[in-house]
Amino acid sequence: MKRTLLISVSLAAAIAGGVVIASGAWHSPVSPAFAETAKLETLTFAVQNMTCALCPVTVKKAMEGVPGVSSVTVDFDAKTATVVFDPSVTSADAIASASTNAGYPASVTG
Repeated sequence: MKRTLLISVSLAAAIAGGVVIASGAWHSPVSPAFAETAKLETLTFAVQNMTCALCPVTVKKAMEGVPGVSSVTVDFDAKTATVVFDPSVTSADAIASASTNAGYPASVTG
C-alpha cells in the first residue's frame, strides 16, 4: 500500500512539474531586466611567457577566475587571450593582473 502511494505521489509530482515547465511558468535564475542591462565588453590581451600546451589552460583559468568574466579564449599561436566581461563588475587591469599573477604577464592590445 505504501509503495503504491509513493509511486502515485511521485508520478503526480513529475506530471505537475512537466506542466509547470511546459506552460512557461518556470523562470531562469537570471532576471530579464538584468540580462538586458548587462553590457558586456570584449578585449584582447597580449600574453607573454606561453611556451607549452598547458600555458593557455593556466591563463584561461586565471582570467575566468575574475568575477565578471564570462568567457576567455586563448590563442597559443598568436599569444593572445580574448575576454568577454562585464565592465561594471571588473576591469581590464584586474583581468591582466590575474594572468600576470599566474606567471603570464598580460596587457590589452591595440
